[in-house]
Amino acid sequence: MLAGVIHFLVGATGLVGVLLRFIGPVTIVPTILLIGIYMVTSVTKFAQVHWGISSMTCAIAIILSLYLSKHNMPIPVWTRKKSCHVIRYPLHQVLAILIAIVVGWIFSLVLTECGVFDSATSVNDKLYYARTDTRNYVIKNAKWFQFPYPGQFGLIRFSISAFVGFFLATIVSILDSIGDYYACATTCRVPPPPAHAVNRGIAVEGLCTTLSGAVGCGHGTTTYGGNIGAIGLTKVASRHVFVCVSLVYILFGIIGKFSAVFITIPHPVLGGALIIMFGMFNGVVLSNLQSVDLSSTRNSAIIGTSLLVGLMLPHWIERYPNTVDTGYPDVDDVLKMLLGNPNMVGAILSCFLDNTVPGTPEERGITAWQTVDEEAVSSGNYQEGFEVYQPWLPARVTNASFMTYIPFMPNPKKPVPERHLSVDIGRRKSLVHTIPTGR
Repeated sequence: MLAGVIHFLVGATGLVGVLLRFIGPVTIVPTILLIGIYMVTSVTKFAQVHWGISSMTCAIAIILSLYLSKHNMPIPVWTRKKSCHVIRYPLHQVLAILIAIVVGWIFSLVLTECGVFDSATSVNDKLYYARTDTRNYVIKNAKWFQFPYPGQFGLIRFSISAFVGFFLATIVSILDSIGDYYACATTCRVPPPPAHAVNRGIAVEGLCTTLSGAVGCGHGTTTYGGNIGAIGLTKVASRHVFVCVSLVYILFGIIGKFSAVFITIPHPVLGGALIIMFGMFNGVVLSNLQSVDLSSTRNSAIIGTSLLVGLMLPHWIERYPNTVDTGYPDVDDVLKMLLGNPNMVGAILSCFLDNTVPGTPEERGITAWQTVDEEAVSSGNYQEGFEVYQPWLPARVTNASFMTYIPFMPNPKKPVPERHLSVDIGRRKSLVHTIPTGR
């Protein structure tokens, strides 16, 4: 909870906006890419249970989202104006991951009922988690309703070692979130987020982490790279959709029987879905290098060295954990946590090298991230302008003079570049093939 408070203050005080002057694509790409690389372990853990089911799930998602991306489905609809008619919409692409999971789940159910997995009766059997009936007890034992409240798991306590660990995790989370914000902007074809939007995002993450700690939840609130991959695959980036999804999550969190159903999803089905989502995420992360001069030996050396050291040190700590021995157990735990975290190692090294090795802002990609003028916004490179980062507040509030002194709110003295309507419509027609047409 205390780490969440610090997380909130970093965003609310505008400290992140100051750090953005020193953090660019050369720092962010190795940091976030190490997440995708290290997710190989988790994805393999799920997929290796049954490679056939995981491959089928992944293949269905790829076919629906990529191979059939240029095709629209005929969908019958009814409206008061046109009555019954048919529209064409790529619904298969929007629901690609969901369809793949459902089909994989049903296929696992068929194999389970046909006795294919009858030999897997123990958790030590490889195919045990490919069955659909091994965790039904979770649904049976789950409560119908359970609302979280402070103190339900005991009184709030403070531990210095635990705080240091969560504090380091908070720093990594902030760096990850900054990279995810830019990666998500690239996926959604919108301008890079301004400093006030990044500050606001970090502040909200910290606030929600504080609330989750207060009610005893064992997790923080942060961005998730898999969601960026899902956005890229499904082409659904509407904030209204994500608000509705968050409400559904809250509902599932309160109604225990509903949330317990998802625990019964077979592991290979999850593995197949994660393959395509994190594969897309890695591609989006690499796309941030388009503003970097990759012909520069400086940039190539920094990125490559940061990735190598970010993979090497955690592997060394995992294999030889007793090497770190300062004589103080708490210090040893902190050092092991620091050196064993690939994101932290990659972030520190890449940020240090990027800001100490001579290089121009254009060469480093800083200029492209921080300098997006009105002409660039209206040129058709983006589907939306900077108005997407405006808070949902009345104009009389956002234009008030005191907003100038709030780091996580837009400066009313600076005009917000918006897309011109004619350019916007033309660009949408050329880029988005999801505009329904009636018959």
